[in-house]
Amino acid sequence: MNCKKIGAAIALSVLALTSSAVRAADYPDRPISVMVSYGAGGATDFQARIVTMMAGGDDFLTQPIVIINKPGAGGRVGWNWFASEADNDGYTMAAYNIPHFVAQSIEGGVKYSTDSFEPIANWGSDPAVVVVGKDSKYNTIGELMDFAKENPGKVTLSGAGLYVGHHIAALQIEKASGTKLAYIPTKGGGAAAMKAVIAGDVIAGVNNLSDAYRAQSAGNVKILAIADVQRNEQFLPDVPTLMESGYDVDDSSVNFRGLMVPKGTDPAIIDMLAAKVPAMFESARVKKQMDAGGSPLKIMKRDEVLQMWKDREVYLTELLAGLK
Repeated sequence: MNCKKIGAAIALSVLALTSSAVRAADYPDRPISVMVSYGAGGATDFQARIVTMMAGGDDFLTQPIVIINKPGAGGRVGWNWFASEADNDGYTMAAYNIPHFVAQSIEGGVKYSTDSFEPIANWGSDPAVVVVGKDSKYNTIGELMDFAKENPGKVTLSGAGLYVGHHIAALQIEKASGTKLAYIPTKGGGAAAMKAVIAGDVIAGVNNLSDAYRAQSAGNVKILAIADVQRNEQFLPDVPTLMESGYDVDDSSVNFRGLMVPKGTDPAIIDMLAAKVPAMFESARVKKQMDAGGSPLKIMKRDEVLQMWKDREVYLTELLAGLK
């Protein structure tokens, strides 16, 4: 390569770096969208609207955030789109759900993995719970599992999709109780799964604590057990864990939620978001609204989320292999 070509290459590199720096310095100068892979009214959508409501403040992103729903196939539709079609200019973010997208990438048939996205920050951790309708004859998880043992495959159990936290909890319950359950993935995410329980379309359901808390507060369901290593003293102090009830089910299905951007997003923009977004989640107004909706906060910064993603991928690979 001659001197002129070398000089031109250097000039182009400098120009690209300068342009990137200018874009990052101006960012954001218009509203930002956040794609939610589940329908309106479900826990992810409900919480995403709360935790981003402060985005336009001068102390945070200075621009509002708009929620865009792309539901379908337990989150696959939205995350496939985000991994393959979303712009990586920082103006399109997405909500992530762990273990959902990690478990789905392990099972295959999707366009994404943990390498497809860059996490920004985590806002919550929402355990799975077992629910029945308000008029159900079952008042304990033991009563429900006794019926399941005597009637293999007769206990229908709604959930938000395949290889989401609900499904993982159902698989763990099935293995721990020695029963055969009929897990039914519903279209429309957690909101649709809860409606199936309330309407009596299924005998029981596995859902998020936050959705179930609101449904129980409205007098529509009973919560029998929680899939976590300890009780939730803030929202459900009287609901036992599955472990307490004699079933070896841990916290593998706890739903971690946060924000991410596509791979290839400018590192300067990622750094800016990683600095601003956790502070937005920590707002007193956000906490008040999350508490009112029975939505547990679990704020984690980018480096913590990167490690959590890595750990969960290793763990879920082993767990899912053992549940088949």
